[in-house]
Amino acid sequence: MTESCIRSVVEAIHSSPFQAVLHLAGGASQVVGSLLSVPGASNTVLEVVVPYSKMSLIQLLGKIPSQFCGQQTAEDMALLAYNRALKLSKPGSPAVGVGFTGSLASSRPKLGEHRFYMSTRTADQLWISSVTLTKGLRTREEEDRVSSHLLIKAIGNACKVPGASVLLLSESDVSDECETQFNEDQQLEQLINGQICFKIYPFENEISAERKIIMPGSFNPLHDGHLKLMDVATRICGDGYPCFEISAVNADKPPLSVSQIKDRIKQFEKVA
Repeated sequence: MTESCIRSVVEAIHSSPFQAVLHLAGGASQVVGSLLSVPGASNTVLEVVVPYSKMSLIQLLGKIPSQFCGQQTAEDMALLAYNRALKLSKPGSPAVGVGFTGSLASSRPKLGEHRFYMSTRTADQLWISSVTLTKGLRTREEEDRVSSHLLIKAIGNACKVPGASVLLLSESDVSDECETQFNEDQQLEQLINGQICFKIYPFENEISAERKIIMPGSFNPLHDGHLKLMDVATRICGDGYPCFEISAVNADKPPLSVSQIKDRIKQFEKVA
């Protein structure tokens, strides 16, 4: 992929409504420069974390991974990044979490394979890819460039922008990928189980506010008092997007079921 192609993909990413958090370890370092050097990066990039040492990655994951460079680790990194993006993103902006972990050429010969794993997570999709590079075919910088370009393409796909074809892999390189789609019920199950921190139901397509005004409650049922309280809070706080927060898991009550959550959400559709 040429530099002009990379720039075109990055420009399309920055023009999309998606906002992303990236967790990168062991490679794909050029992704950061590619994203930040193109105008509009603040539209997309919320945060970049590079847990390069083993201890840093352990602290990020909250556990010792079975493999520091492995598919599950990349998936876990992407999920953590997605949850972080949910908290940092502007109202109405869909979140993307990106995870990358690699074991590329280094100053000393490696006994194992030169490989890397990439994962992206959005509200309704998990994508994972593994790539094993031919040892001795490329320098460290070249391997990093390959991983960076492939990750840029993956971010573009997650942001639903057209990506250029990537012809960076040789016939002896091995790559594989898989994709999982989540429907609404599966997303709510993930919420109840604590995998994701919240699920957003936007009732407006165009949202210009930079911050949220959050009113939590059970809303069982939603009544006029709730709406009046939010109206007062909005007038007091000024510029902000009103958000009603339903607690799926409550310390003093049993967790809500998927059907209960969906029933309570329907109440807001009538007043949106």
